[in-house]
Amino acid sequence: MTVRIISLNAWGGRLHEALIQYVTSADPDVLCLQEVLRAPGTGTGWSVYRDGDVELPQRFNLFTEIGTALPAHDGFFCPTSKGELFDGDTAIVAEFGLATFVRKSHSVIAQGLDFVHGSFSADGWGEHPRPRNAHCIRLFSYEHASTVTIAHLHGLRDPAGKGDTPARHEQAAALVKLIEGVWPGDEGLVVCGDFNVLPDSATFAILTRLGLSDLVTGSGLVDTRTSYYLKQGRFADYMLVTPGVKVAKFEVVEAPEVSDHRALLLDIG
Repeated sequence: MTVRIISLNAWGGRLHEALIQYVTSADPDVLCLQEVLRAPGTGTGWSVYRDGDVELPQRFNLFTEIGTALPAHDGFFCPTSKGELFDGDTAIVAEFGLATFVRKSHSVIAQGLDFVHGSFSADGWGEHPRPRNAHCIRLFSYEHASTVTIAHLHGLRDPAGKGDTPARHEQAAALVKLIEGVWPGDEGLVVCGDFNVLPDSATFAILTRLGLSDLVTGSGLVDTRTSYYLKQGRFADYMLVTPGVKVAKFEVVEAPEVSDHRALLLDIG
């Protein structure tokens, strides 16, 4: 099976034009996005997310915009919460979560979606650390008559940092349980996303139970953040594979910069 997988924290679409251009030109078969917003029944455009003194520009219907840019793909939106964004003093009610886009020439023959931390928040974004989920799909390629399982998540953000905590241990165990419900165990498995942990996290020891190894740290790479990220601790995003995955190309994309996270691109087959 030949498949191009891209994983990216979309940063709410803050670099909207560059992001749309990149996902169109990169032409992934499977696009795994974290930090995506959807506001059904509205148009598209800019809004502001407010959290205390923090204000961040966001595309309030990024899911729709990515779907328009990728008409040959099916889109799956996986919300964790629903809250308010603002256009001036006007509130826009939107959902926040994961999005998975799959080229229509490939069939999703099984999938799993569940929370790996907390539960759905229907009346606000939730308290920190906020709810987080994961989406796992099993993909069939008619061209190659073969299958692969792909999972991605947005790991919980703890204001205290990216170190190991009981909640992160539970998150990793929940991710393994979700994957085991979809992945038959005898085919390739790819797990990716913004894990929000450091390379020495116990998360990776837990994931090795599935035979997974990380391509980011395994390639000696030391940075998955772009110039828009000004803090220390520049690891966040990972791409893990089982030995049965034939890696034709793996890249932590340096240019273009389309978020404060770098895109992770994997060609298999």
